[in-house]
Amino acid sequence: MARTSVDPAPLIVFTHPACAGHDPLPGHAEQPARLQAALDGLGQLDALDLRDAEPIGGERLARVHTAPYLAELDALERRIYSENRAFALDPDTHVGPGSFDAIRRAAGAACQAAEAALAERRSSFAAVRPPGHHAEAGRAMGFCVYNSIALAADAALARPGVERVAVVDFDVHHGNGTEAIFAGRDDVLFLSSHQLPLYPGTGDPAETVARNVHNAALPPGSGSNQFRDAWQADLLPALDRFAPHLILVSAGFDAHWRDPLAQLDLKDEDYFWIGHQLLGLARTHCGGALAASLEGGYDLQALADSVLAFAEGITFEH
Repeated sequence: MARTSVDPAPLIVFTHPACAGHDPLPGHAEQPARLQAALDGLGQLDALDLRDAEPIGGERLARVHTAPYLAELDALERRIYSENRAFALDPDTHVGPGSFDAIRRAAGAACQAAEAALAERRSSFAAVRPPGHHAEAGRAMGFCVYNSIALAADAALARPGVERVAVVDFDVHHGNGTEAIFAGRDDVLFLSSHQLPLYPGTGDPAETVARNVHNAALPPGSGSNQFRDAWQADLLPALDRFAPHLILVSAGFDAHWRDPLAQLDLKDEDYFWIGHQLLGLARTHCGGALAASLEGGYDLQALADSVLAFAEGITFEH
């Protein structure tokens, strides 16, 4: 997907090979090959600013996740290494040897991406796995253990001068964990488009959650027009009114027509479109500070193509 631009600044990308080490259940949809697919997509850009993802520290985790939950995970990690086997946190979410290094680096990368975007006033992307937006403050869910985007928002709000952060989620599954963590906060806006009905069953716009939460539900079979209309009618105007100091993106690509876990019909170009819409608002309100973190996307070719399209959108000059 070649486009002409005027020497855009290279996309900052945080990643680490350890994020491929999370493989507790071979054959699972959230597979290690997803990391390489995302990197294959990003590698087609003209230039990248590649940086190592560092593991998140315990003090930062404790600002979003509950002490009992973190203690439970610490104990489980010790069991994994003593028994050398995997454990299930819920029916969809498993951890095994190598998992916690990946999970910590995924959360750390999201925080690094937020901080780099703020410091350098350009777009960044955490190309990591596993995803995080289903994880609640005290519970793992839907492949997610730490809520990386929520941790990134918390890290950003700790910086001087950052008073408002917007979290944008276009994964096909509703980001229930992020919504639950931030519902009712005046300093965080949560915006989500997602398929409904679909896991986890939350995100019905007919249900009032809090004034800082805006959900747009798309029925199965929805495609480009319905997706773009939802963002243009409500979500992007709400983001514009909020005037954030940073835009964070839960960048899931499982609404693509090829994805096996859902029934929406988005195309690569839709991810370029939403990326470029968000970049425009980031330039208007944040001096260009936009940070995305990989969430879903389970068809490997669609993931590579969609990540590339989105990355072009958040770096394209016109």
